Amino acid sequence: MPEYTIIGGGYEAVISERGGAVRVLRHQGRDLVTSWPEDGPIPYFSGTVLAPWPNRVVGGTYTFEGVRHDLPITEPARGHALHGLVSNLLWTCAEVLDVEDDHGFVRLTHTIEPTDGYPFRIALEVRHAVSGRGLTTTLTARNTGEDAAPYGCGPHPWLLAGPRVQEYELDLPAGQVLLTDEVLAPRALEDVAATPYDFRTPRVVGDTAIDHAFTGLTDGRVRLRGPDGGVEVSWNPAEMPWVQICTGSALDHHGLAIEPMTCPPDAFNSGTDLIALKPGDTHEASWTIAASGPQG
Repeated sequence: MPEYTIIGGGYEAVISERGGAVRVLRHQGRDLVTSWPEDGPIPYFSGTVLAPWPNRVVGGTYTFEGVRHDLPITEPARGHALHGLVSNLLWTCAEVLDVEDDHGFVRLTHTIEPTDGYPFRIALEVRHAVSGRGLTTTLTARNTGEDAAPYGCGPHPWLLAGPRVQEYELDLPAGQVLLTDEVLAPRALEDVAATPYDFRTPRVVGDTAIDHAFTGLTDGRVRLRGPDGGVEVSWNPAEMPWVQICTGSALDHHGLAIEPMTCPPDAFNSGTDLIALKPGDTHEASWTIAASGPQG
């Protein structure tokens, strides 16, 4: 599978054409994300781009501008359409700079063609760039079709900060959490103070199992710290007002997912923060993964 190594500012990233994904990210030799073999498979969407929706469309069914659409069910155990249409497809490299100085980047493209349940055409471009600030990813979407299209996006990095997720310290400046039912369909938006999911004061994850979307962000920066160092994801919360947090322990997967999102789970049905991308319109979202200090 074609992939590209970019280096700069003490960071090294390996970008795969599969899923437009960040397969490897290291800072001064320390792994910051959960990696996977060059030939795949990609475990639990690790490092991929999620579009034209992040998270779930409950039941795989939605109505947009008065028309009902039925998506393929890609999460059969729960009966939902999960994480968009491009996370396991091949992207095309349009440009790469891999010189070993203070920066490097790779730009990949992919077009979503009209398909069952999503009869819209969206041209996507993802640019991964390393510098002293970390790895910054910018996803640009342009509606090249003839009709307005529902749209949302986000990344799916699994971050590493220590030997076990239970020992990580999570700093999550979010005031509200979206509670779900047994199949992870949204149920109610609650103040985090009334739940086990209040990490506004940093604390270790411990036995708290998290697979929830958060909003009410006072800062677009979520930090994860372990005994051997930390890692953080930062973004503009006005651009991406939601973040999904998932502990990998329930999946037997190492790391903790921090997924900034433009909209919450099932936004295709609720309409909450859903983008109606008109023909010719463009949407852009960016996020940065960077190393930070250890606990304490």
